[in-house]
Amino acid sequence: MKLGPFEIEHPFILAPMAGITNSPFRRLMRRMKSSLVVSELVSANGIEYGGQKTIDLLKFHEEERIVGLQIFGEDEGRLVRGAEFVQKLGADFVDLNLGCPVPKVVSKGAGSAMCRNPAQLGQILSAMVKAVKIPVTIKIRTGWDQSSRNAVEVVKAAADAGVAWVAIHGRTRAQGYSGQADWEFIADVKAKSPLPIIGNGDIQTPEMAVEKMKKYGVDAVLIGRGALRNPFIFEQAARLWEGKSYTHPVAEDYIQLMLEQKKLLEADFNERTSMIHARKFLGWYTWGFPGCHEFRKKLFSNPNPETLWQEAEEFFRIRTAERDMRFLSQPFLMGGHG
Repeated sequence: MKLGPFEIEHPFILAPMAGITNSPFRRLMRRMKSSLVVSELVSANGIEYGGQKTIDLLKFHEEERIVGLQIFGEDEGRLVRGAEFVQKLGADFVDLNLGCPVPKVVSKGAGSAMCRNPAQLGQILSAMVKAVKIPVTIKIRTGWDQSSRNAVEVVKAAADAGVAWVAIHGRTRAQGYSGQADWEFIADVKAKSPLPIIGNGDIQTPEMAVEKMKKYGVDAVLIGRGALRNPFIFEQAARLWEGKSYTHPVAEDYIQLMLEQKKLLEADFNERTSMIHARKFLGWYTWGFPGCHEFRKKLFSNPNPETLWQEAEEFFRIRTAERDMRFLSQPFLMGGHG
């Protein structure tokens, strides 16, 4: 199927998440059949200053393609130069974050704040599109708050500027990650949009992903928190989309996943950073399993990388057969991420 200028296998895509969608995890999720991947948000100001930490966030591997690098900022010139830098690095597209609700971002006029003035935003997007040959895409929210849900106007400005597609998280900036994503509103924006629209928000299971596609008519869906709890969700959703059934992962599937992630983390990060990421992801993967709370206590107190992974393997060998899959549809990580 087509999404903008790209051919993708299916419409189920890993959502960009700050502090999470680093290169090792993006590579892992491409192996787990996400149709494309996008980096966590990277500051255009940081790119301008050439800070090593910023540049490291933009590194990607050929295995990730189709891969986009996401930037944010409030200054037109720096955003244009940031887009040019992303193109120079060889990414397939550049994504502008217009959805971040974090106060330190919006207080400077970046993230969700940029959508409050669609006309000015349109000028910035036009400048970015003209500066690069790769597609420019954007990720937005429904609006600033319930009284100013202006996504239709933002999408029109983006279309006039030449943007390739718009991803919409179904909450306002004021909501943050509370309440429920408004998919009816996303569907209304899609019905009025000349651009492909990607829906985002509260997709926890493969069944929910397919239902959102069929019911709301979007061109694709982004899956964030749902992939942290169930990293097999993309392939499962793709099978359902094709009219096939899927089987729930067994212990060996989780163990193989962990082995691959361990290798990817250790190849990109030092031991300390690898441990930090390993604890996060293993905590998410085991959420809802019998004994998960006790396991997480051991996880965050274990200083030894090898025994940490060994204990995780033992956990999955014992607990996978005991799980109740209803946990996948329960609320998860409500404090953040789509």
